[in-house]
Amino acid sequence: MITRVLAVGLLAGLIAGVSIAVMQAFTTTPLIIAAETYENAPHEHAFSASPHLVRAVATAAPARIIPVHQVTGEDAHDAWTPADGWERTFYTSTATVGTAVGFAFLLLAGMLYAGGAITERRAMGWAAAAFAATGLAPAMGLPPELPGMDAAGLVDRQIWWIGTAVASAVALWLFLRSDAVALKILAIALLVLPHAIGAPHLAEAHASSVPADLAARFAATSLAVQASLWALTGFLVGILWPRIGEDHGG
Repeated sequence: MITRVLAVGLLAGLIAGVSIAVMQAFTTTPLIIAAETYENAPHEHAFSASPHLVRAVATAAPARIIPVHQVTGEDAHDAWTPADGWERTFYTSTATVGTAVGFAFLLLAGMLYAGGAITERRAMGWAAAAFAATGLAPAMGLPPELPGMDAAGLVDRQIWWIGTAVASAVALWLFLRSDAVALKILAIALLVLPHAIGAPHLAEAHASSVPADLAARFAATSLAVQASLWALTGFLVGILWPRIGEDHGG
Protein backbone atom coordinates (compact mmCIF):
# COMPACT_ATOMS: atom_id res chain seq x y z
CA MET A 1 0.00 0.00 0.00
CA ILE A 2 2.78 2.45 0.89
CA THR A 3 4.51 1.78 -2.41
CA ARG A 4 1.25 2.34 -4.25
CA VAL A 5 0.59 5.65 -2.45
CA LEU A 6 4.14 6.86 -3.15
CA ALA A 7 3.98 5.86 -6.80
CA VAL A 8 0.61 7.52 -7.44
CA GLY A 9 1.42 10.64 -5.45
CA LEU A 10 4.80 11.20 -7.05
CA LEU A 11 3.67 10.46 -10.60
CA ALA A 12 0.46 12.50 -10.38
CA GLY A 13 2.32 15.38 -8.75
CA LEU A 14 5.11 15.32 -11.32
CA ILE A 15 2.78 15.36 -14.33
CA ALA A 16 0.45 17.99 -12.84
CA GLY A 17 3.32 20.13 -11.58
CA VAL A 18 5.16 20.22 -14.88
CA SER A 19 1.93 20.99 -16.76
CA ILE A 20 0.97 23.86 -14.46
CA ALA A 21 4.56 25.17 -14.45
CA VAL A 22 4.24 25.64 -18.21
CA MET A 23 0.94 27.45 -17.65
CA GLN A 24 2.56 29.71 -15.05
CA ALA A 25 5.28 30.70 -17.50
CA PHE A 26 2.61 32.32 -19.69
CA THR A 27 0.22 33.60 -17.01
CA THR A 28 1.42 34.55 -13.52
CA THR A 29 5.16 34.86 -14.16
CA PRO A 30 4.86 37.73 -16.68
CA LEU A 31 2.63 39.58 -14.20
CA ILE A 32 5.19 39.13 -11.41
CA ILE A 33 8.00 40.39 -13.65
CA ALA A 34 5.88 43.40 -14.61
CA ALA A 35 5.20 44.16 -10.94
CA GLU A 36 8.90 43.96 -10.10
CA THR A 37 9.59 46.83 -12.49
CA TYR A 38 7.36 48.99 -10.29
CA GLU A 39 8.79 47.56 -7.06
CA ASN A 40 12.38 48.31 -8.12
CA ALA A 41 11.66 51.69 -9.72
CA PRO A 42 13.19 54.75 -7.99
CA HIS A 43 10.75 56.30 -5.56
CA GLU A 44 10.81 59.69 -7.26
CA HIS A 45 9.64 58.13 -10.54
CA ALA A 46 7.18 55.60 -9.13
CA PHE A 47 4.27 58.03 -8.94
CA SER A 48 5.31 60.60 -11.52
CA ALA A 49 2.13 60.09 -13.54
CA SER A 50 -0.19 60.71 -10.59
CA PRO A 51 0.39 63.91 -8.59
CA HIS A 52 -2.71 63.26 -6.47
CA LEU A 53 -1.22 59.93 -5.44
CA VAL A 54 2.04 61.65 -4.51
CA ARG A 55 0.21 64.09 -2.24
CA ALA A 56 -1.71 61.23 -0.62
CA VAL A 57 1.51 59.41 0.19
CA ALA A 58 3.23 62.56 1.43
CA THR A 59 0.42 63.49 3.82
CA ALA A 60 -0.31 59.99 5.10
CA ALA A 61 0.30 59.30 8.78
CA PRO A 62 3.41 57.24 9.55
CA ALA A 63 2.75 53.50 9.62
CA ARG A 64 4.67 50.28 9.49
CA ILE A 65 4.40 49.10 5.89
CA ILE A 66 5.80 45.73 4.82
CA PRO A 67 6.01 45.08 1.06
CA VAL A 68 4.64 41.62 0.41
CA HIS A 69 7.79 40.05 -1.06
CA GLN A 70 10.40 42.27 0.55
CA VAL A 71 13.09 40.90 2.88
CA THR A 72 13.64 43.22 5.81
CA GLY A 73 16.38 43.61 8.38
CA GLU A 74 20.12 43.06 8.05
CA ASP A 75 19.64 40.29 5.49
CA ALA A 76 17.77 42.53 3.04
CA HIS A 77 20.88 43.23 0.95
CA ASP A 78 22.24 39.67 1.18
CA ALA A 79 19.02 37.84 0.31
CA TRP A 80 19.45 35.51 -2.66
CA THR A 81 17.01 35.59 -5.53
CA PRO A 82 17.12 33.54 -8.76
CA ALA A 83 18.21 35.34 -11.90
CA ASP A 84 15.66 36.00 -14.62
CA GLY A 85 15.48 33.43 -17.39
CA TRP A 86 16.10 29.70 -17.07
CA GLU A 87 17.22 29.90 -13.43
CA ARG A 88 14.00 31.56 -12.32
CA THR A 89 11.94 29.17 -14.43
CA PHE A 90 13.74 26.17 -12.94
CA TYR A 91 13.18 27.16 -9.31
CA THR A 92 9.57 28.20 -9.92
CA SER A 93 8.86 24.94 -11.73
CA THR A 94 10.53 22.90 -9.00
CA ALA A 95 8.39 24.60 -6.36
CA THR A 96 5.25 23.97 -8.42
CA VAL A 97 6.08 20.27 -8.84
CA GLY A 98 6.75 19.97 -5.11
CA THR A 99 3.43 21.64 -4.36
CA ALA A 100 1.59 19.30 -6.74
CA VAL A 101 3.17 16.25 -5.11
CA GLY A 102 2.05 17.56 -1.73
CA PHE A 103 -1.47 18.07 -3.07
CA ALA A 104 -1.55 14.51 -4.40
CA PHE A 105 -0.47 13.04 -1.05
CA LEU A 106 -3.05 15.16 0.79
CA LEU A 107 -5.81 13.95 -1.51
CA LEU A 108 -4.74 10.33 -1.13
CA ALA A 109 -4.48 10.62 2.65
CA GLY A 110 -7.93 12.17 2.93
CA MET A 111 -9.63 9.65 0.65
CA LEU A 112 -7.94 6.65 2.26
CA TYR A 113 -8.91 7.89 5.72
CA ALA A 114 -12.50 8.48 4.62
CA GLY A 115 -12.72 5.03 3.06
CA GLY A 116 -14.34 3.98 -0.18
CA ALA A 117 -13.01 3.50 -3.68
CA ILE A 118 -10.65 6.09 -5.14
CA THR A 119 -12.11 6.99 -8.50
CA GLU A 120 -11.65 9.85 -10.94
CA ARG A 121 -14.96 11.49 -9.98
CA ARG A 122 -14.33 11.16 -6.24
CA ALA A 123 -10.77 12.49 -6.50
CA MET A 124 -12.00 15.48 -8.50
CA GLY A 125 -14.62 16.18 -5.84
CA TRP A 126 -11.98 16.10 -3.11
CA ALA A 127 -9.77 18.40 -5.18
CA ALA A 128 -12.62 20.89 -5.58
CA ALA A 129 -13.21 20.89 -1.83
CA ALA A 130 -9.50 21.32 -1.18
CA PHE A 131 -9.34 24.32 -3.50
CA ALA A 132 -12.34 25.87 -1.77
CA ALA A 133 -10.64 25.46 1.63
CA THR A 134 -7.09 26.46 0.70
CA GLY A 135 -7.73 28.82 -2.21
CA LEU A 136 -11.11 30.52 -2.28
CA ALA A 137 -11.73 30.87 1.46
CA PRO A 138 -8.35 32.48 2.36
CA ALA A 139 -8.47 34.66 -0.78
CA MET A 140 -11.66 36.30 0.49
CA GLY A 141 -9.53 38.01 3.12
CA LEU A 142 -6.01 37.82 1.69
CA PRO A 143 -6.05 37.67 -2.11
CA PRO A 144 -2.79 36.73 -3.89
CA GLU A 145 -0.46 39.74 -3.93
CA LEU A 146 2.31 40.93 -6.22
CA PRO A 147 5.79 42.18 -5.28
CA GLY A 148 5.68 45.82 -4.29
CA MET A 149 2.23 45.66 -2.69
CA ASP A 150 2.05 46.75 0.94
CA ALA A 151 0.60 44.39 3.52
CA ALA A 152 0.43 43.66 7.23
CA GLY A 153 3.05 41.58 9.03
CA LEU A 154 3.93 38.26 7.40
CA VAL A 155 3.46 36.15 10.55
CA ASP A 156 0.00 37.62 11.18
CA ARG A 157 -1.02 36.87 7.59
CA GLN A 158 0.33 33.33 7.76
CA ILE A 159 -1.50 32.59 11.02
CA TRP A 160 -4.79 33.88 9.62
CA TRP A 161 -4.32 31.99 6.34
CA ILE A 162 -3.58 28.67 8.07
CA GLY A 163 -6.46 29.13 10.51
CA THR A 164 -8.87 29.93 7.69
CA ALA A 165 -7.77 26.95 5.60
CA VAL A 166 -8.04 24.52 8.52
CA ALA A 167 -11.40 25.89 9.68
CA SER A 168 -12.78 25.74 6.12
CA ALA A 169 -11.54 22.17 5.59
CA VAL A 170 -13.07 20.97 8.88
CA ALA A 171 -16.30 22.80 8.04
CA LEU A 172 -16.58 21.14 4.64
CA TRP A 173 -15.88 17.72 6.17
CA LEU A 174 -18.60 18.19 8.81
CA PHE A 175 -21.13 19.64 6.40
CA LEU A 176 -20.70 17.03 3.67
CA ARG A 177 -20.16 13.91 5.78
CA SER A 178 -22.45 14.44 8.75
CA ASP A 179 -26.22 14.15 8.97
CA ALA A 180 -26.48 15.80 12.38
CA VAL A 181 -28.06 19.26 12.25
CA ALA A 182 -25.89 20.49 15.12
CA LEU A 183 -22.71 19.57 13.26
CA LYS A 184 -23.93 21.29 10.11
CA ILE A 185 -24.57 24.44 12.15
CA LEU A 186 -21.07 24.13 13.60
CA ALA A 187 -19.70 23.79 10.07
CA ILE A 188 -21.37 27.02 8.99
CA ALA A 189 -19.99 28.77 12.08
CA LEU A 190 -16.47 27.55 11.26
CA LEU A 191 -16.79 28.86 7.71
CA VAL A 192 -17.82 32.31 8.92
CA LEU A 193 -15.53 32.61 11.97
CA PRO A 194 -12.21 33.53 10.25
CA HIS A 195 -13.92 36.21 8.19
CA ALA A 196 -15.76 37.55 11.23
CA ILE A 197 -12.39 37.87 12.98
CA GLY A 198 -11.00 39.50 9.84
CA ALA A 199 -7.75 39.10 7.94
CA PRO A 200 -4.81 41.26 9.09
CA HIS A 201 -4.45 44.45 7.07
CA LEU A 202 -2.72 47.77 7.50
CA ALA A 203 -4.60 50.16 9.78
CA GLU A 204 -4.60 52.83 7.07
CA ALA A 205 -4.69 52.52 3.31
CA HIS A 206 -1.46 53.47 1.53
CA ALA A 207 -0.65 53.99 -2.10
CA SER A 208 0.94 51.05 -3.87
CA SER A 209 3.47 51.25 -6.67
CA VAL A 210 1.68 48.39 -8.45
CA PRO A 211 -1.24 49.43 -10.70
CA ALA A 212 -4.62 48.23 -9.47
CA ASP A 213 -5.49 46.49 -12.75
CA LEU A 214 -2.24 44.50 -12.64
CA ALA A 215 -2.91 43.44 -9.05
CA ALA A 216 -6.47 42.39 -9.91
CA ARG A 217 -5.32 40.35 -12.91
CA PHE A 218 -2.71 38.60 -10.78
CA ALA A 219 -5.18 37.72 -8.03
CA ALA A 220 -7.68 36.27 -10.50
CA THR A 221 -5.03 34.45 -12.54
CA SER A 222 -3.35 32.99 -9.45
CA LEU A 223 -6.63 31.53 -8.23
CA ALA A 224 -7.33 30.11 -11.68
CA VAL A 225 -3.88 28.49 -11.77
CA GLN A 226 -4.34 27.06 -8.28
CA ALA A 227 -7.73 25.67 -9.23
CA SER A 228 -6.17 24.08 -12.32
CA LEU A 229 -3.41 22.54 -10.22
CA TRP A 230 -5.88 21.00 -7.76
CA ALA A 231 -8.17 19.79 -10.56
CA LEU A 232 -5.38 18.24 -12.63
CA THR A 233 -3.80 16.60 -9.59
CA GLY A 234 -7.16 15.16 -8.52
CA PHE A 235 -7.85 13.90 -12.03
CA LEU A 236 -4.47 12.17 -12.26
CA VAL A 237 -4.79 10.62 -8.80
CA GLY A 238 -8.18 9.21 -9.76
CA ILE A 239 -6.88 7.90 -13.08
CA LEU A 240 -3.61 6.44 -11.78
CA TRP A 241 -4.77 4.83 -8.54
CA PRO A 242 -6.72 1.87 -10.02
CA ARG A 243 -4.21 1.37 -12.84
CA ILE A 244 -1.11 1.28 -10.67
CA GLY A 245 -2.96 -0.90 -8.18
CA GLU A 246 -3.85 -3.37 -10.94
CA ASP A 247 -0.31 -3.38 -12.31
CA HIS A 248 1.22 -4.08 -8.89
CA GLY A 249 -1.39 -6.44 -7.56
CA GLY A 250 -3.16 -3.92 -5.24
